[in-house]
Amino acid sequence: MLIRGISNRFRRFKMISELHYVVCSPTVCKNACTGNGLSLLPVKSRSFCISEPTIRLQTGVVYAHQSQASVSGNRISRVVRTEAQTALFDYLHFTRGFHFTDAEYISKNSPHFVQNLLSVVDEEEDVSRALSKYFRYNPINEFEPFLESMGLNPSEFPSLLPKSLIFLGDDSLLLDNFHVLCGYGFPRIKMGKMYKEAKEIFGYDHGVLSSKLKVYEQLGLNKSTIVKLVTCCPLLLIGPIDSKFLAVLDKLKQFGFGNEWIGSYLSEKTTLNWDRMLDTMSFLVQVGYDDKQMEVLFTDNPALLFDGSGKQIYVLVGQLLKLGFKMNQIFDLFLKNPQILSSKCAKNLWTAVCFLFEIGMETERIASIVATHMEVLGSNSLKGPITVMNSLKIQQDDLRLAIQKDPLKLINLATKSDPKTIEHQDSNTFVERRNFLLRLGYIENSDELAKALKKFRGRGDQLQERFDCLVESGLDYNVVSSMIKRAPSVLNQTKDLLEKKIDCLQNRLGYPLEAVIAFPSYLCYDIQRINLRFSMYLWLLERGAAKPKLSLSTILACSDVRFVKYFVDVHPEGVSTWESLKNSLNSR
Repeated sequence: MLIRGISNRFRRFKMISELHYVVCSPTVCKNACTGNGLSLLPVKSRSFCISEPTIRLQTGVVYAHQSQASVSGNRISRVVRTEAQTALFDYLHFTRGFHFTDAEYISKNSPHFVQNLLSVVDEEEDVSRALSKYFRYNPINEFEPFLESMGLNPSEFPSLLPKSLIFLGDDSLLLDNFHVLCGYGFPRIKMGKMYKEAKEIFGYDHGVLSSKLKVYEQLGLNKSTIVKLVTCCPLLLIGPIDSKFLAVLDKLKQFGFGNEWIGSYLSEKTTLNWDRMLDTMSFLVQVGYDDKQMEVLFTDNPALLFDGSGKQIYVLVGQLLKLGFKMNQIFDLFLKNPQILSSKCAKNLWTAVCFLFEIGMETERIASIVATHMEVLGSNSLKGPITVMNSLKIQQDDLRLAIQKDPLKLINLATKSDPKTIEHQDSNTFVERRNFLLRLGYIENSDELAKALKKFRGRGDQLQERFDCLVESGLDYNVVSSMIKRAPSVLNQTKDLLEKKIDCLQNRLGYPLEAVIAFPSYLCYDIQRINLRFSMYLWLLERGAAKPKLSLSTILACSDVRFVKYFVDVHPEGVSTWESLKNSLNSR
């Protein structure tokens, strides 16, 4: 009897699960129909689904409607939302047995699910108690908050939710492979893209995924690069290793690039086509570029490979051929102006060419302007000819003659940017500085690049010298790149000054070089301020009045008033010592 009772209860639970799937299925939600004007008494379903609008059942009619949460979502307070997240965490961790980290991450990173969860709670009810009671009698589809926490939108769920499962624990392979990726270093929020594009990854038998990742390590790639590569191209983990990918790596090695170089230019938004990248490299080799020239070309203009996988080169070649350029002239232009191969720069160039055609300029004259002013034409977006003529109140012939006489007039008169900001744009200094920033990973014609150009001072070779100084001091190339993006003014210091500050940090202050990674602005502070404040700090340390190894930012970034309060007034002799140190340093 006992066994029969357990069996009956199990069958009832299975029927409830199947009914929950039928009622809450995204397919049912999607195909729900309206009542065609019928006035029938609604019966509220106690089931719960958030991947589509919630369901209300009417006699013989199922129709979708906006949930209370979607309507009043903006009125949900932070406190209420936090209570709902806590209730979801308690359910996942204590009731369903999820690991603490998984339950916490899912509950805090599935806002749509939590918002819709609150639709079952009346305004006067206690959220925690109401949801705890709800979870006891209404199993939820655990795949929905799980997928949302991986970065997917609920609108993407219908094709991704399993057809016959609602409990994550029933798909042990999914969780196993998910944890393998987490342990390897893949950000959880980016796994949704991988799940969507290569779902097979999450269905591998135990140990298979780890062995596939190990294969890429054996190619000489570090974990950081593998994470970036697979995030961009999840299909790399499907089937045997891609031979085209291996060919790209071999080509890059042939040109002098290490395995990590490719990883420094990848982001989750990058889309790579290995075939097209190979074609681009082969095309450039066929026209006469040797390995050294290819290294220079890709170093100066990584967008050639990573922005459209090289597609832009073919489009640009075709456009220049239409202007009458010979192939050898085109290749010479590419070598002198590699940045022109980026999509936005090429678009700006062709917009300028169309502008000149529209005002009646001859093809030969246009080709001449392009050959001598390609850098400037590619770096600026232009207004239309009619807009320019109307604003200047001049005729087409007058505009054409002015540009023929001085091609830079085209930029001064037609650019969408402030002419003052591009007054010296054609100078070698500007070009070198811009190329240097592109090598650091800034995107061509982006707002970030424009802001950085205003912050950096000096020629491109000077900036490179200062950058190399930091690398030669013992910092990793990619680390220095990241530091410069966070604190651009670091490179406004001379090489001698940078060396002096690094020497002071290590040999006088006793801090490791890595301390500047967390606070690169240390290198921007005046050497006198550094010496004065750290002299006071070291004096306090000798007397046991200060904590050892305080961060650089704690000592340097605070205001003078705050520094005096916490580093001078804390000792009876502090004020006199502080004044003595200031007088000593000022007299030098």
